[in-house]
Amino acid sequence: MSTIFITGATDGLGRALAYRLAADGHDLILHGRDTTRLDQVAAEVADRGKRPRSVVADLADLHQVRRLAAQVGEVADRLDVFVSNAGIGGGEPDGVDRRVSADGYELRFAVNYLAGFALSLDLLPLLRAAAPARIVNVASLGQYPLDFDDLMLEHGYDGMRAYAQSKLAQIIAGFELAERLPATEVTVNSLHPGTYMPTKMVLKSIGRSVDALEVGVESVRRLAISGDLDGVTGRFYDRMREERADSQAYDLVARAELWRRSLELTGCADVEAPEAEAPEAEAPEAEAADPE
Repeated sequence: MSTIFITGATDGLGRALAYRLAADGHDLILHGRDTTRLDQVAAEVADRGKRPRSVVADLADLHQVRRLAAQVGEVADRLDVFVSNAGIGGGEPDGVDRRVSADGYELRFAVNYLAGFALSLDLLPLLRAAAPARIVNVASLGQYPLDFDDLMLEHGYDGMRAYAQSKLAQIIAGFELAERLPATEVTVNSLHPGTYMPTKMVLKSIGRSVDALEVGVESVRRLAISGDLDGVTGRFYDRMREERADSQAYDLVARAELWRRSLELTGCADVEAPEAEAPEAEAPEAEAADPE
């Protein structure tokens, strides 16, 4: 069985995923920002399988994010799967006005993207210790191209645009990280788990649901543990189906710029891309003998 770390596990998709993976017999590490709610979910998960380990942090504070990675290392010496699930939507209950994180960054970009980016890099030693391991980014079909001249959306702010930009950033950085890690060590994939599932975030903001929560659970579970995806990396999925993301995700200049800016904003150490092996020299073809 795998050791799986899930952020945002006290509500919605994260909690339902924890219930499912616990029933499968996996060893879970659950994150939340409220100790009381986290303890309650941990007790409920324990009724379905092994009692999970719990770690607490506010992902709107990068100091706490970096400490969170250390906490995971204190409770586990290896990590098979990291599910970067925590996030806030484009409207209620988190508000529609522009807010900033503890570090002064636009809040949705900080929580939905920068926190997961920093955790992915800081958790690499644990993931490599369990190789082959996996990173799963819970993103969205709702994507908006990043404006690198106004990455923090200080002008013309819109909550849904901020949400969609943060989700595309997850996908772009996931593609870049996948390029920097051998698939035999760690794979990195992103997905849209389901459309308007009945989570608190969706019901408060949209007022209705489309997909059942179980659709999202099974979609994320597949990327996390399915043997069919062994060695598959650098992909984006719409639920169970591979899909193409926004075109900016395939723009190498934009990808490099986001990576550079993300390292600066988080203070994380870079992950060097593996050097491509030089092709073997082909033996020269034998010259044809001149006809006599």
